[in-house]
Amino acid sequence: MKQPAVYILASDRNGTLYAGVTSDLLARTWQHREHLVDGFTKRYDVTMLVWYELHATMDTAITREKQIKKWNRAWKLRLIQEANPRWRDLWPDIIG
Repeated sequence: MKQPAVYILASDRNGTLYAGVTSDLLARTWQHREHLVDGFTKRYDVTMLVWYELHATMDTAITREKQIKKWNRAWKLRLIQEANPRWRDLWPDIIG
């Protein structure tokens, strides 16, 4: 899935959230899941892909990520809830 994407990972349903941007959602999600990325997601075990959005360009993806990072938690939870009401881990969906 080598297309610019904005994504949100969670530690659990309504748990700790992390928003990021990538040019390769599959590879980046795998890195988080395997704790290969030092920092916030590794420290707080934030590995469950609960929302993502594909973009035509990296510029639009970065703009969207910055927008989402400024949102309060309730808005992020609503975004996830609307697209993924059961908070399923979307990893199986992207690995094909």
